[in-house]
Amino acid sequence: MIIDRDGEMPAEDFSLDEFSVSYEPDQHDAVDIAGFCREFFSAGGTLAGASAINNSPCEERPQQLAMSLAIARALESGSNLCVEAPTGVGKSFAYLIPLIRFAVNSRRPVLITTETINLQHQLIEKDLPFLRELTGTDFRAVLAKGRSNYLCRRRLALLSGEQRDQLLPVPQMVLETEKLISDLESGRDCNYIDGVRDNSRIWHLVCCESGNCAGPKCEFYRSCYYFKARRKWDEADIVVANHALFLTDIAIRREHGGGGTLLPDYGAVMIDEAHTLENSAASHLGLHFSRSALTSTLNRLFNSERAKGLLMRPGAEILELRALVQRARDESYGFFADYAGMLEKSGSHSLRLNEKQADPLPETAVNVFTELAEKLDRLAENADDDNFRTELSANCEKCRFFADALVSFTGRTIPDAVYFIEDEQDTVNCCAAPLNVAQLLEELLFNGDIPVMLCSATLTVAGSFDHFLTRTGFTGGEVIKLDSPFSPEQARLLVTDRMPEPNAPNYLPRLAETIRELVISNNGCAFVLFTSYQSMKYCQDALQDCFAVKDLPLLVQGNGMTRSAMLRTFQTTPHCVLFGTDSFWTGVDVPGENLSLVIITRLPFASIGSPLTSARMEKLENAGKSSFTCYSLPEAVLKFRQGAGRLIRTRQDRGKIAVLDSRIVTRKYGRDFINSLPYKVEYF
Repeated sequence: MIIDRDGEMPAEDFSLDEFSVSYEPDQHDAVDIAGFCREFFSAGGTLAGASAINNSPCEERPQQLAMSLAIARALESGSNLCVEAPTGVGKSFAYLIPLIRFAVNSRRPVLITTETINLQHQLIEKDLPFLRELTGTDFRAVLAKGRSNYLCRRRLALLSGEQRDQLLPVPQMVLETEKLISDLESGRDCNYIDGVRDNSRIWHLVCCESGNCAGPKCEFYRSCYYFKARRKWDEADIVVANHALFLTDIAIRREHGGGGTLLPDYGAVMIDEAHTLENSAASHLGLHFSRSALTSTLNRLFNSERAKGLLMRPGAEILELRALVQRARDESYGFFADYAGMLEKSGSHSLRLNEKQADPLPETAVNVFTELAEKLDRLAENADDDNFRTELSANCEKCRFFADALVSFTGRTIPDAVYFIEDEQDTVNCCAAPLNVAQLLEELLFNGDIPVMLCSATLTVAGSFDHFLTRTGFTGGEVIKLDSPFSPEQARLLVTDRMPEPNAPNYLPRLAETIRELVISNNGCAFVLFTSYQSMKYCQDALQDCFAVKDLPLLVQGNGMTRSAMLRTFQTTPHCVLFGTDSFWTGVDVPGENLSLVIITRLPFASIGSPLTSARMEKLENAGKSSFTCYSLPEAVLKFRQGAGRLIRTRQDRGKIAVLDSRIVTRKYGRDFINSLPYKVEYF
């Protein structure tokens, strides 16, 4: 069984955003992918003739051509490929050029999947349009999104009709619905809908969902945002998606034997930002459901406190269903209350459960959700109102999924998985993550009949791919490590043995003082990367007044500004200082003078309190291996390289990387971190 990260049923389809026009390729063209790459990247070639790339001057990069030719070989031979392409290689162009040639001539789309939305938009809005114009090749590129990213006109009409007062629990939602309808009637575009999705409280009531879609039978079918987007899929050459959608698609293909897939029948896959592949796979090939998802489904049916919901209709059968919804609510409350109590008692945000010992089966809860699903199904079959029938059927399926999820989670039915609970934004999540990700990916991804290519700036530890290959199951092709196009002279690595160790009582005061000295001496222009919110908050409280006096603007993650807004502000504000945790260690690109100092406050070892980390380490120990040597250390080195990589983004960048963890000097394993960077080491 598959349940997505929101506890919703997996969608049966996917959606696409278009940017270009269709092509008419010559079917008799010879497919010479390598020659196309050489013509584009070689000295005096197509790229050299461009004055600038996205406002940056063109530079010849031998590593870029080498990567492009390797991808061409993989595409022509149908083999897999794994490439470490350091920052500055220009990896997106290196894979886009051969993929464009392959897709246009094969008439099968190629899939590009990334971890971050920033890279997806860079590919769709900048790189692909630029290459289309520069190469003179007509192709269509689209951004694949999950179905829930699109507005459902039928559901919106339902909220504005006779049942509006029964379905919208608070007056503010009524106003939001009326504004949305008015804006759509006035011709607002899809970008506006994206804004509604991100900021509206009604989006979960008006978005597309597979279970409540009537397809061609819907009166809004011809104008449906989802199906209008989906119809463009057959004309696409390049499909850009994220890892979540891609891995969910793989899981559905596994469960249904290739039927009901989310993504098109692609002919090749490029996995960018592949360093996140193991964790993404663990998240999306397992199981996840939450208290908030169950509550939301039940409230859509009947919210007794507000007297709202689909079941606010007359009739004895309806009254019986309302009572059943209330029973389901009580049972789910009791089920999650036990886990919430366990979390509170542990004092932790997450807690690993004994995967070998099943929890007591919540038989009453399972029976209530099963009975509710059966009665909703019968009510839907006899409903005269098509909209009402469709909404009931959708919630019927969700109830069935929840019943199955309760059995699967408490019965530990997923083999070789870690089971854990976590609290998140006032809800409790129940999760099961597979520990055999490498085995699953080797079977589902790397042993297929199409080439699968992976790339990232950080895949090797001490120059070896062994750790990455072991964790992801990559097989069936070559691995290539490219040299950096940057000079080691562009940065210095500052280390010290005078800091207390991170667990020492005086570490945080010394940390704040050292950050103050380094930032002020650099006149700001600094990223400070933390491994915990607690230490970041301590340093914020200790330093914000001092930085204000020195006219050094301070941005702190979690202070109400989004990650994207923080980056935009940092890039446009002189002498700015940014405090960030996990999400700022990767996927951040700030070239130029605004960033000349990166401070790494602590070596980024994963917390052994994390259920997934502890289970992975335990599995290694049970196999007679050192979990520190085989997992903790290489993972920390990779994360360290990612954080340090925020500094040098172009050949013009200069700066310093300061590590405020003395273990990099005092412990033997510290050399693994120092040797992972090419820069000259200085003590301070």
